[in-house]
Amino acid sequence: MMERLLMKELITWKNKNKRKPILLKGARQVGKTWLMKEFGRSCFSNVVYINFDRKPGLRSIFLEDFDVKRILRMLNIESGERIMPEKTLIIFDEIQEAPEAIASLKYFCEDAPEYPIVAAGSLLGVAIHKGISFPVGKIETLQVYPMSYVEFLMAMGEEPLADLLLDGELSSLKPFADRYVHWLKLYYYIGGMPEAVSDYAENGDIVSVRAIQNTILELYDSDFGKHVEKGELLRVRLVWNSIPLQLAKENKKFFFGQIKKGARLKDFESAIEWLLDCGLIYKVYRVEKPGMPLKAYIDFSAYKIFTVDVGLLAAMSGLSADTLLNGNSLFTEFKGALAEQYVFQELKVSDAGEAYYFSASSHNEIDFMIQQEEQVVPIEVKAEENVKSKSLKAYVDKYAPEKAVRISMKSYNKEKWLVNIPLYAVMNI
Repeated sequence: MMERLLMKELITWKNKNKRKPILLKGARQVGKTWLMKEFGRSCFSNVVYINFDRKPGLRSIFLEDFDVKRILRMLNIESGERIMPEKTLIIFDEIQEAPEAIASLKYFCEDAPEYPIVAAGSLLGVAIHKGISFPVGKIETLQVYPMSYVEFLMAMGEEPLADLLLDGELSSLKPFADRYVHWLKLYYYIGGMPEAVSDYAENGDIVSVRAIQNTILELYDSDFGKHVEKGELLRVRLVWNSIPLQLAKENKKFFFGQIKKGARLKDFESAIEWLLDCGLIYKVYRVEKPGMPLKAYIDFSAYKIFTVDVGLLAAMSGLSADTLLNGNSLFTEFKGALAEQYVFQELKVSDAGEAYYFSASSHNEIDFMIQQEEQVVPIEVKAEENVKSKSLKAYVDKYAPEKAVRISMKSYNKEKWLVNIPLYAVMNI
C-alpha cells in the first residue's frame, strides 16, 4: 500500500481554525489525484470529486457568478452527494481547465471557509502565464513531487528501513547498508512515479515498469502537442530530449549548443520556461560566490537543468533492465547523472532549502550549495564508494566552511573537515 508523507500536511491543514482552500501543484502523474482522494476517503464522511478535464462542461457552473451557495447546490446536483460543512471534502481536479473555478476559490475562502476545498492542476503554471488570474492570499499551496526514496521503501514493504531513515540517526544505518543500496539501485531505475512504484510493488516486473514510464513520457509529449504553440513545439521537444545528454556531461551546466548546433539562450528561453511552468524540469543556478544569502550571488546566465524524476531520466536515457541486474554496472554508464538527479530530488522534498551550484572554473565545481541557518554548505555527489576529488577539498581549503558534505555510497562518517552522508540517507542532510 502506498503512503505519502504529505498526508500529514493535509491533515494539519484540515484541522486549522482559519483554513483557506488548498491547491496541490506538481507535474502530471506525480500522484496529486490519488493523494486528494485518499485524503478524502480517510479523513472525511464523503467526497465530491470534480475533474474539469474529463467534464469540461462543468466549467459552466462558475460562469454565472461567484455565489457560493448557488455553486454548492450545483455541485450537489452534479455529484449526487450531500455537501456538509466540515464533513465533505470538495475536490477540483485539473482546475487549470476552468479559470473561473480558480477565481471562485477566493469566495470560498471569504464566504464559506467551513467547506474544505482541495484543488490540483498539472499545467497550472502554464495557465497562469496565459493570463488566468490567481487568488493570491486566499489559498494555500502544497507542492507534490514524485515519491521520495523513503516513500519508495514504504511501498516496497520495507517500513523498518524507512522508519530508521525517518529517525535521522545516521550512525545506526551502517548494518543495513547493503539493503539500502539494493533498494536505491532499484529506485534509480523505477523512480518515484506512483504508478510505476505501485506496479513494481505488486508484480515485481521491471519490464512492466519501463512500459509505464514510456507511457508517461508519451503523455508528456502529447501535452506538448496540445498546449504548446506550433512555432514553439519543436524547441520544447529539443530541450526536453536533450536533458539526458546535458546531465551526462562532466560539467553539467546547460549548454545550448548541445541542443542544436549554433543554438543560443534567446532561441530556447521560452521553451525552457514552458517546461518549468508545468513542473517537468527545474533550474539549479550557479552562484558566483559562496556568500550569504546565496540568492544574492546568482548568475542567471548559468544553470543546470534537472528533470522531474530519476526513473523517467533512466527511461529517457534508454537504461536497460538488464543493466540493473548486473550489480554495480548500473553506475558504469550515466552513473553521475543518476546520482545527481536523485540527490536533487531528495533535496527538494527534504526542506533543505533552495539548491544552487558553484564553480570557480570548469574543472572545479561544487555540485550543490545550500543554506542551513547562517551558513553555506557545499555538497559533493559521488555515485560510488570511490570518493577521490580535488574540488571539495580545494573549496574547504579556500573558504573554510563550518560544514562540508560529501554524498556517496560510503557509510556515514564524520571527519575533521567533512561529513560523509550515504546516498540513501540524503533526506537527513
